[in-house]
Amino acid sequence: MLAILTTHPIQYQVPLWKELARRGEVPFEVWYLSDQGYQESFDQGFGRAFSWDIDMLGGYSYRFLKTHPLRAEITRFRGTRIGSLGPLFQELDVHALLVNGWYPQAYWQAVFQARRAGIPVLLRAETNDLRRASWWKEMVKRPLLKLLFQRVSVFLTVGVANRRLYEKFGIPESRLIAAPYCVDNRRFLETARSYEPQRSMLREEWGIPPDSICFLFSGKLIPKKHFQDILSALEVLSVKRTQFFVKCPIHLLVVGDGSMRGMFEERAEVLRSMTGRRCVTFAGFMNQTEIPKAYVAADCLILPSDAGETWGLVVNEAMACGLPAIVSDQAGCGPDLIDPGRTGDFFPMGDVERLAVRMAAWSDPVRCHSAKAAVREKIAGYSIERAVDGILEGLRIVQRASTSGVSTWHAGIPAG
Repeated sequence: MLAILTTHPIQYQVPLWKELARRGEVPFEVWYLSDQGYQESFDQGFGRAFSWDIDMLGGYSYRFLKTHPLRAEITRFRGTRIGSLGPLFQELDVHALLVNGWYPQAYWQAVFQARRAGIPVLLRAETNDLRRASWWKEMVKRPLLKLLFQRVSVFLTVGVANRRLYEKFGIPESRLIAAPYCVDNRRFLETARSYEPQRSMLREEWGIPPDSICFLFSGKLIPKKHFQDILSALEVLSVKRTQFFVKCPIHLLVVGDGSMRGMFEERAEVLRSMTGRRCVTFAGFMNQTEIPKAYVAADCLILPSDAGETWGLVVNEAMACGLPAIVSDQAGCGPDLIDPGRTGDFFPMGDVERLAVRMAAWSDPVRCHSAKAAVREKIAGYSIERAVDGILEGLRIVQRASTSGVSTWHAGIPAG
């Protein structure tokens, strides 16, 4: 049996477990460390309590593990620890363990316990090589990660920058299997199509003028997202509209919440006084079944995050609904999803002038609409089905190694 360890029911992961169960090729059970996202709980990033409004636990086998402390704190490394998994490994006859990252500490405990029990480990994480750590952090972190990686049999890579990270640790090609980062493309597309007849009404409700281009920001209003850069770019465009060849009036739709919202709303009022019109709408938090409304109303997504955005699945969501995206060069999804000028564009993170240039270039609704075919072609390669294909291929690799008597533990990286 395959055991899958993850922090909590995550709206992006659950479709993977359902698809894996639907195929029926391998018995498995998902082990959760917390019920956050399933039971209503407070999310520090959004600054509010909520639970996802889609089925999070149906269609696959799962259990909630006992943790220390009992109420797991999944945002802290030592906030979630576990006891011995040995009895559970034996009871369920676990033949492989899939771990979804290396944060929190419980993941490390599970990997080391699996190693001692002779159970091969598959690792699927989103960390990449785009973040530039300080030299002293690198000195501490690299040997620890190397220690962990030596206990991993197969690395399931979610994208280009994630794969490069493993390559820099000397992981051989034979142990790198693509399992791309993804959302439930089908659900987003079908829901968006159901809202398309309401596009004009949705735009009117959010105060988006019919003759405007609507850029969308969707996410937590927290520092790493750098939402203020979009407001600054709008200020630049309002002053230099002719110089930047803005095609039509620009409106910004903001979906999300967070501790910085009040400050941003004040800045939006200043922008309103500068332009003489309301050009920013704050729609607040929207749950999974609602958010496709925003993708239908908008024309192009903007993700201005720093390297703390190890991927940015909001770009997958938007592209599943046919939207191009303007993405900072520090967001992890960029190397995979952005073909400049075709599915969107890059800009140097924090460079407001360059962001303004990109927004001006995509300020034509006709251009955004014309990009839909290329966007959907690109996102088709980042699907639930492709990711499950990768998981199953990883399992076949460890199974072949097991039946041939070849040790998988030293197939990862050199010990030196």
